[in-house]
Amino acid sequence: MKKLASAIVCAALILAAAEMATVEPAEVAAHLSAKPAIFQVGPNVLFRGHHIPGAVYAGPASSAAGLALLKAAVEKLPHDRQIVIYCGCCPWDKCPNVKPAMAMLQSMGYKNAKAMYLPDNFKSDWIDKGYPVE
Repeated sequence: MKKLASAIVCAALILAAAEMATVEPAEVAAHLSAKPAIFQVGPNVLFRGHHIPGAVYAGPASSAAGLALLKAAVEKLPHDRQIVIYCGCCPWDKCPNVKPAMAMLQSMGYKNAKAMYLPDNFKSDWIDKGYPVE
């Protein structure tokens, strides 16, 4: 029964993110100096390899533990703060992390949260294009 309830909550979060705001990698790269709050919501191995300068690892949002990490990371930010989340683990249409992360941010009242659109993955859509990494 607990798994069913968890699946229902997850499905509701994904449906809520259906109209999520997105941002292109070039736009994120061009505005890094404005210091948006950037959170990587995918596997830690990707974050440890390379990530966007200033990004914070917030856990894989496909899990309850990852969503809890993201919630803890953003809950003290002003609700009008510019937030960018990204994953890049796999092609956008198969990513298990972006939609739950965006849905949670929306449900928490963050109005300026956007998901960075990475059609293929972080390597090909960010690193290979020469955008900065650390």
